[in-house]
Parts: sequence; structure tokens; C-alpha cells
Amino acid sequence: MNKIDIKKVLSGFSLFRDLDDQELEKIVEISITREWKKNSHVFLQGDPLENVYFINEGKVKVYKSDANGREQIVAILKKGEMFPHVGFFRKGGYPGYSEVLEHASLVVVPISQFEKVLVENPHLSIKVFKVLGEKIVDLQERLEAQILNNTFEQIVKLLLRLGELHGEKQENGKIVLKSDFTNKDLANMIGTTRETVSRTLTKMKKDGLIFNDHHGNMILDTELLLNELI
Repeated sequence: MNKIDIKKVLSGFSLFRDLDDQELEKIVEISITREWKKNSHVFLQGDPLENVYFINEGKVKVYKSDANGREQIVAILKKGEMFPHVGFFRKGGYPGYSEVLEHASLVVVPISQFEKVLVENPHLSIKVFKVLGEKIVDLQERLEAQILNNTFEQIVKLLLRLGELHGEKQENGKIVLKSDFTNKDLANMIGTTRETVSRTLTKMKKDGLIFNDHHGNMILDTELLLNELI
């Protein structure tokens, strides 16, 4: 991908949408593109924190792993999103792993050079911190859900969030969530077991809150799911 293509890709990100050509060119000049195959890792937990990535195509899972190998999924990211959301103006290693779920084309920007651009363009810094702030709020809400809600309520909130981020809304108001997420993935997002998620989803299907189509995709009735949280 040449610089013209990179500019076109980056201009589609909300982070850069309001920049003029000269400002955007500063980002383009320090950017390159790379592709990763499915199941490969963009970086590993503890690797030197060097780059920030912007997803042009594909899907990426960001997760942490403890000493026992237990996985905690931080986010599932798609086209139009950046990662990691930590690293600006700090040193150290990546705090987690990033695994490619679908063949990915990423724009790679060295953090050290990106920081210089941010210092020179305070209004861009404000936009970056706004994005980071939104991620902090999301993580805070997920933490509150784990503290204040029982497992059933956590799973309901998780499905609603995944439906909003990754689902396809239908004319009847229901949301189709493609079969990209295994029960183990769902469990790792909220810190429970695969068996617990499996039992809960089975009950939800019996209660008519969710069901699967012939492709294996999950159909969410958001109105009924929201009623479960009242």
C-alpha cells in the first residue's frame, strides 16, 4: 500500500477526520502497512511497546494472560479501530496480547514519532485522549458490571454490547451476532467459565431471549434482553 492509499485509509478514522491535508500528511509520512494472517499475533504481552495500529481490514482480539495461562479478553476490534489504547507518553512493554481473528491489514505508526506529532498538534492530542477516555469508560462499566451484577446479568450486558459493536440490526429490531464468538470467548470477556456461559445461553434460548439461525449466528431480542436488567 502506497502513501496515497495510507492517507485514504487514515482519513476514514474518526481520530483523523477533521485534520487538514498538511496535518494528515504528517501522520502518513511516519506510517507503513503490514498484513497478518489469521491466528498470528501482532504483538505479545511484554514485548517492547513500539507501535500503535489502525485496522484497515480484519478483526483483532486483545487479551491478557496470567501466570496460569488463563485468558481475559480486553476487546475484540474491527475495521476503523486502533490499538493498543495504552502506550502514549509511557515506556515499557505491551500489557497484553493481540491475536488476529481474521486476516488483517493494519496501518502501523511508531509511537515515538506519533507522540512528536501529537505534541506539535494539541487539537489532535485532545482527540486521542477523547478516544482513550471512551475506552476507559467502557472498561469502567465492565468492571462495575462484574462487581454489581450477577453472572446472568453480566452475560446479558455482554451480548448487548457485542450486538451494538459487531452485530447487524434487522428491520424487526433484532440483532444478528455472527458466530465469531465461542462460549469460551464470552467467558473470557467477563471472567467466568465456559460451562457457566453455556448453561446460561441454553436457558436464554429456552426463554426466547436469543436463538440461532441456520448459519449458527445468534439472534438477539434486545428489547427482551433489556427487560431482564430492570
